[in-house]
Amino acid sequence: MKKLSVQGVDLAGRRVLIRVDFNVPLDDARHITDDTRIRAATSTIEYVLAQGGLPVLMSHLGRPKGERKPEFSLAPVAKHLAEVLGRRVHFAEDCVGSAATSTLAGAKPGEVVLLENLRFHAAETDNDPEFSAQLAQLGDLYVNDAFGTAHRAHASTVGVTKHFDQCASGLLMDKELENLGTLLERPRRPFVAVLGGAKVSGKIEVIDNLLGKVDSILVGGGMAFTFFRVLGLDIGKSLVEEDVLDTVKDILERAKASSTELVLPEDVVVSDRFGEDGERDEVLATDIPEGWMGLDVGPRTVKRFGEIIEKAGTVFWNGPMGVFEMDAFAKGTRAVARTIAAATEHGAQSVVGGGDSVAALTQASLEHKITHVSTGGGASLEFMAGKNLPGVDALSDASASAV
Repeated sequence: MKKLSVQGVDLAGRRVLIRVDFNVPLDDARHITDDTRIRAATSTIEYVLAQGGLPVLMSHLGRPKGERKPEFSLAPVAKHLAEVLGRRVHFAEDCVGSAATSTLAGAKPGEVVLLENLRFHAAETDNDPEFSAQLAQLGDLYVNDAFGTAHRAHASTVGVTKHFDQCASGLLMDKELENLGTLLERPRRPFVAVLGGAKVSGKIEVIDNLLGKVDSILVGGGMAFTFFRVLGLDIGKSLVEEDVLDTVKDILERAKASSTELVLPEDVVVSDRFGEDGERDEVLATDIPEGWMGLDVGPRTVKRFGEIIEKAGTVFWNGPMGVFEMDAFAKGTRAVARTIAAATEHGAQSVVGGGDSVAALTQASLEHKITHVSTGGGASLEFMAGKNLPGVDALSDASASAV
C-alpha cells in the first residue's frame, strides 16, 4: 500500500510537524563536517513553505541517552539550516513544554522552527505515550521525512502518529520508498546485489530475502572470511564470526539450490598487521598465509565483480569491499564504486545504502552518478530484508483523503 504524500495534503496556514534526520557529524569545534542529511531534507521544508505551511522540525543527534548534553545540541544545525535555506530558523531549547510552545508562537509565515534534540528525553526512544502527545501538540498534521529512523518505533516516528488524522511521508521518504520498492517489486534484470562490510551477521536477513530474487550476490569485505571458514579455507588472522558459522553454511547450501549465484572473492589483499605500515601481498583466497589477515578484495575479484556489475540492469550496494578508510586497502571498494557508476551511466538502476558505502562514493566524487543514494543505512537494510518499518507503517495510506 502506498503512503499518503505531503504533496497530497492541504498545508496552507497549518503547523506541519516534520520528523527529519539531522543526525550529522560535527567536529570538536561543533562545526558540521557533512551536511548531506540537512540538504536532503530541504525539498520537503521548502515545499511546505511554498504551500503556506509552517515547518516545525524535530530530530535526534547522537546518543545522549536521555540526558541533556551540550555536545549533542541541535543549535549548530539550526544555524547551518538557516544559511542553507536563506530563511530565519527559530531554535527551541527543548522539544516539548514551554520552551517549544513559546518558540513556535513567535514564528511567522515563511520561517522555520527547529526543536532541540529529541533524545535528550529517554521518553523518545521509549515511545512514551505522554511524550508523544506533547510532541503532537506542536503540529496540525504530521510528516515523516526521516527514512533513516523509520525502522525505529520511537515517539517521534510512531507514537506521535496516533494523535493526527493525517500522517504523510515527506518528499525524501517518498523517494526512498519508491527506489527501494522498485528493487524488490520490479527490478530490471540482471539484478545484482553487492554486499560487504565487516560482519556477515548484519547482512544475514538481507541475503535470506534476496536469495531467489536477485541474479547474483557479490560478497566482499570482512564478512567474506566467515564464508571462507565454512568452506574449510585457512583465513589466517582475518575477521571471522564463529557464532554464525552454521547460519552461513545454511546460506551456502540454499544458494546452491536457488536461482541466485553467490559469488565470493577469488583473491584478497592481505597484511601481517592491521594498519598501513604492515607488509602487504595479493594472494588467492585459498592461500592466505598463517598470521596474516585479509583487508581488501584482490584484482582478480575486482575484475570478476566488474564483469557481473557491467551487465546488470539493477544494482544494490551495501558495505565496502575492504578497510577503505586506509588507502592501502581501498582499491576494491573504489573499483566497485566506479563500476556501479559506469553501469548507471549505461542505463542500470543503482541504489546505494549504508554509511560506509556512501562515504566511499563521496570519496570518489561519484555520489551524483548513482540513481539513488539512500539516507538510511539500517532502514534500507531492513527494507531489503523484507521487514516492515514501523515509521512507514504508521503513516496514512495514500487513499486517505486530503483536508
